[in-house]
Amino acid sequence: MKFVGAHVSASGVVQNAPLNAIKIGAKAFALFTKNQRQWKGKPLTMLEIDEFKINLAKSGISPKHVLPHDSYLINLGHPEIEKIEQSKEAFIDEIRRCEQLGLIMLNFHPGSHLEKFSKKEKEDIGYVTQIENDCLKRIANSMNEAIEATSKSNVKLVIENTAGQGSNLGYKFEHLAYVIDRIEDKSRVGVCLDTCHTFTAGYDLRTKEAYEKTMQEFGDMVGFEYLCGMHLNDSKPPLGARVDRHASLGLGELGWEPFRLIMNDSRMDDIPLVLETIDESIWAQEIKQLYALIGK
Repeated sequence: MKFVGAHVSASGVVQNAPLNAIKIGAKAFALFTKNQRQWKGKPLTMLEIDEFKINLAKSGISPKHVLPHDSYLINLGHPEIEKIEQSKEAFIDEIRRCEQLGLIMLNFHPGSHLEKFSKKEKEDIGYVTQIENDCLKRIANSMNEAIEATSKSNVKLVIENTAGQGSNLGYKFEHLAYVIDRIEDKSRVGVCLDTCHTFTAGYDLRTKEAYEKTMQEFGDMVGFEYLCGMHLNDSKPPLGARVDRHASLGLGELGWEPFRLIMNDSRMDDIPLVLETIDESIWAQEIKQLYALIGK
């Protein structure tokens, strides 16, 4: 069974997110548990926590179909000591906020090397260059520290694949596998695939053959046992552009075929399938259109 929704607004208070999901007919949703463009947010109050849980129960949406996203400021691969410590502190706070709300996943972009790691050796050392290797190791180390700091938590750290824009890592399936391989407690790690990011990173999805090839690569390199969610977005840029620009479904370079294939792929059952498309006024329509693709 498929669980489709969108990244809804919390309208200033976190307990509004489930109510906004209900309004668009969502069976899953994503949210920010605090302002995503600030390092620190106000601690959640008991009233906010209780009302969030009440509203989530009203929505009929299971916590396993909610995919919170962390702050865009966090960079777990930052090359500067002060900045990486700031990112780790903020990330641990995000995990604890999820735990307070009774949620079991935290979605995040892995990190960027900012071209500030050692450049004297950028030779290929397998699937990654030296500068990527240094940053990916730092991302894995940061995740391990966060897991240790929240050792009594069951919140899974869900790495989102990226478009590879700028110095962002995580755009290759090899990057995801490299990080996961270095996580000590693998029960606390997962992956979210974004269709726009996947496509602009160079993995085609536009035909059945291309889709199966890409999914085979993901299965072989990362493993579907780690797939915890998807972001469903069409793409403004073309294949391999390494640019992150989402489009409404069917109005970009991908078209509708990848989404038909996803909606009929049992590997995507029972995980949150979350819209981050650019026109929230048509999210309810897009959700209906996606469900209409089942069986076609």
